[in-house]
Amino acid sequence: SRLQHEYVPSAHLSAACTCLAWAPAGARQTPGKDGPQRKKRKSEVGEVDKQLDILAIGTAVGSILLYSTVKGELQSKLDGGHDSRVNCVRWHQDSCCLYSCSDDKHIVEWNTQTCKVKCKWKGDNSSVTCLCISPDGKMLLSAGRTIKLWDLETKEVYRHFTGHATSVSSLMFTTVKPMNESKPFDGITGLYFLSGAIHDRLLSVWYIRSDRKEKNAVMSFTVTEEPTFVDLTVSEVKDEPVKLAVVCRDGQLHLFEHILNGYCKKPLTSNCTVQIATPGNDGDSTPKPVPILAAAFCKDKQSLLLVYGNTLQPIIEKVSLNTSESHICLVRDVQKVLSLKTDAAVTKVKTPVVNSDTKVLVPGIPGHSTAVKTPASGKEKKKNKRKPGETEESIEERLGALDIDVSKVKTPGGLPQTDSFAVLLVQGLESNDAEILNKVLNTRKENIVKNTVARMPIHAVIPLLHELTKRLQGNPYSASLMVRWLKSVFTLHASYLSTLPDLIPQLGMLYQLMESRVKTLQKLSRLHGRLFILVAQVAASQAVQDVPEVNQTAKLVYEDDSSEEEGSDDEMIADKDSDENWDEDDESEKQSDDQDMTVEKEINGDSDLEPENESEEE
Repeated sequence: SRLQHEYVPSAHLSAACTCLAWAPAGARQTPGKDGPQRKKRKSEVGEVDKQLDILAIGTAVGSILLYSTVKGELQSKLDGGHDSRVNCVRWHQDSCCLYSCSDDKHIVEWNTQTCKVKCKWKGDNSSVTCLCISPDGKMLLSAGRTIKLWDLETKEVYRHFTGHATSVSSLMFTTVKPMNESKPFDGITGLYFLSGAIHDRLLSVWYIRSDRKEKNAVMSFTVTEEPTFVDLTVSEVKDEPVKLAVVCRDGQLHLFEHILNGYCKKPLTSNCTVQIATPGNDGDSTPKPVPILAAAFCKDKQSLLLVYGNTLQPIIEKVSLNTSESHICLVRDVQKVLSLKTDAAVTKVKTPVVNSDTKVLVPGIPGHSTAVKTPASGKEKKKNKRKPGETEESIEERLGALDIDVSKVKTPGGLPQTDSFAVLLVQGLESNDAEILNKVLNTRKENIVKNTVARMPIHAVIPLLHELTKRLQGNPYSASLMVRWLKSVFTLHASYLSTLPDLIPQLGMLYQLMESRVKTLQKLSRLHGRLFILVAQVAASQAVQDVPEVNQTAKLVYEDDSSEEEGSDDEMIADKDSDENWDEDDESEKQSDDQDMTVEKEINGDSDLEPENESEEE
C-alpha cells in the first residue's frame, strides 16, 4: 500500500487526466496474422520482458499523453485527433494501435510509433464515452448511450444494441468462446459482453447473434447504487461461470457468479455483498463504514484485491472470501494504518480563559465588539414580560445596551462598508442571488475589492472562483471587472488554493478560458500597431493641409517724401515710431516663420536639437 510512482502533468499541458490505459506488456507475435499487422510489429520497439511500462493518459482538452513509468518521463503526446474531452483509451492487443473516443462524437485510431492519426470516424450522434476491443482484436465496441459493434477493417457498424438511458461507463467482454461449439466460430458471433452506465443500477449483458434481430439485453445484474468499478473473470470453458465484482458509489462491493446460457428475464441479485467497517472500540463505540474504492480478481480467480479507505492514501489488501455467505462485513482499523488523521483537529479545541475586560465579537456582524457580562445572580434576573405601564425599548437603546456603536451600523449614504461587502458576497454565493452578486462584483475600487477578498471566509473561495469563471465568459466589459477580483483572490488565497488536491479540475476551465483569451492578444497588438501608424500618418497629412498660407503682402510701406519738408522734430518722431513698428513687425514675422518650421519638422519627424541648424534654415 505504498505510493510507488507519481506523475503530475506540467502546467503548460493545462489539462486534467480523464482516463488511463496500460499498454500490453511486450505483446507476443501470434501465428496466422495477416501482412500489414506483422509489418507493424517489426517497426515497433519490442519489449522483451513482461513488465508494464507505457501508460496512455487521456486529457480534458483532447490530447493523449504516453507516459513511460520505467523512465519516469513523458514519452510522447498525441495531438490533433480530438478537440474535446477524451473519455476512454484502449490499446490493441497485438499491434501498436491505440483507440480513443471523445465528447466530440468521434473515435480515433492512433499509430503510437509515428504519433499520428491513422483513422478517424464519427462514432455516435452524441459523445462516445466507452470503448472495448473484442478478444480476437478485429472488432471494436463503442458506446455513448447506444452500443455499436464496429468492424475495424472497414470501420462499418456490424451490430447495433439499444444500450442504456444514460451514458455508458463500462464495457467488457465476458466470454472468449461461444457456448454452443457446433457451429464454426468467426471470432465474434456467440460472445457475451457486459455494460454499465452512470446513474443506472442495472448492469446489462448482451449477446452477439449471427442475425440482426435481437437488440435488447439478454440478462441484467442489479446492484444497490451506481457502479463505479467493475472487474470480472472471463469464462473460457463452456460451463465455467463468469465471476463479477462490482464496486458501487455507496462503497459496497457486490459479487456475482453466473453461467451465461442464454436469456434470463429477471434481474439477477448478488451472491455476496462485502462491506468494510471500523471496529469502533477505542472511545468511539459506533463502527463507521469504510468505503471500498475498487476491487479486482487475482489470477487464481478466487481471491480478490480490495482497495479501500480514502483516495489520498488508499489501503490495498488481498482477501479470500467465503462467498457462501450472502453478506460479509470485514472489520479493519483504518486509523492505525493511516497516517492521515481527520479528527485530530477537533480534539485540540481549547476553551479560553476570559477576563472581565476582554471584548468579544458579536456573531453575525464582523468587526463589532461587546463586553462580556458575567451571569448575574438569580434575584437580578429580568423577566421578559413587560408590565402594562412600561414603554418598549427602542432598537437604538437595545443596540446601546449591546455596546455596539450605532453610527457604525447605520452606514453613511447607504454605502455598505467592506466588512459588510464580505458578508454580502458570502450570502450571494450561498443563495446564488444574482442581484447581491452584481451589487458586490461590479465595484471598481481596488481597495474595496482587496479588503472584501481578504475578509471573506476560506470556504467561499472556490464558489467565488466558479462564479468569476462563469462571468468571465460573458461580455468583455464584465470580464475586465472580474479580472480584478481574480487577481485579488489569487494573491491573497494562493496558499489555501495550493493545498487543494483537486485544484487542477477546479481551475481547468478558468485556465483554458485565459489561454483562449491570450491567444488572440499577439494578433490584436500587431493590428493595433499597424492601425496606430496609419492613424498617425493620416493625422500628419491633415496637419500639413491645415497650415495657413503665409500672407506675402507687405504689412508696412515706408515712403521717403522729399518734397514735403516739414519740421525736423515731427519727422524724427515719425521716424522713431516707424522704426519701432518695423522691429515689431519683423519679430512677428520671425515668430510665424518659426511656427511654420516647427510644424513642418514635426511632420517630417526631424528634431530641433541643434540651434545652429535652425538659424541656417531661417
